[in-house]
Amino acid sequence: AGLGGIGLDTSREIVKSGPKNLVILDRIENPTAIAELKAINPKVTVTFYPYDVTVSVAETTKLLKTIFASLKTIDLLINGAGILDDYQIERTIAVNFTGTVNTTTAIMEFWDKRKGGPGGVIANICSVTGFNSIYQVPVYSASKAAALSFTNSLARLAPITGVTAYSINPGITRTPLVHKFNSWLDVEPRVAELLLEHPTQTTQECAQNFVKAIEANKNGAIWKLDLGRLDAIEWTK
Repeated sequence: AGLGGIGLDTSREIVKSGPKNLVILDRIENPTAIAELKAINPKVTVTFYPYDVTVSVAETTKLLKTIFASLKTIDLLINGAGILDDYQIERTIAVNFTGTVNTTTAIMEFWDKRKGGPGGVIANICSVTGFNSIYQVPVYSASKAAALSFTNSLARLAPITGVTAYSINPGITRTPLVHKFNSWLDVEPRVAELLLEHPTQTTQECAQNFVKAIEANKNGAIWKLDLGRLDAIEWTK
């Protein structure tokens, strides 16, 4: 979601860093946010397409065909859609995990070097809960662990596909997402309050480090973005 909490601030920082194009895919259109992004750096072409990550690979491929046709080259895909609500089990898995898998699968059609594609880079927004679960939201935490595992495998497939990958794993970030959310089976009604007793970071701090990770462009990196810091995590098998 390019226009959600971390998404919008990351989009702002990306536009400042000056790519030729920024294409935002999100479920909800926000013309004010798009206009603001365009104003930050008029040299960057910002376009928006409505997209729900829970659609089929075939439907995603159709949308990507349109985007690739108008842009010719796309260097980086950021999978950033996410929900935090352990009442919604199916949807949590559909958005946080399946959405990332399907969008990645769809873009392979255009990027895979075995199909004569140019390769590409995938940045998946996972979460520190992927390696350190918030156990009161076990479905959310597991969906992020799954996305992280998928990303680690993608990175190891880069020699075959030509597509590199790394994960962005934010710690507790002050977004609308964390101020009120449901624990699984209501095991902890105060989970949001308890979470916010921990030290947090702002979405802007997170976004600035996100852009640093993009610039580092390190295949297989597991980036932890927490408390305003950017650290590469060593993954022990």
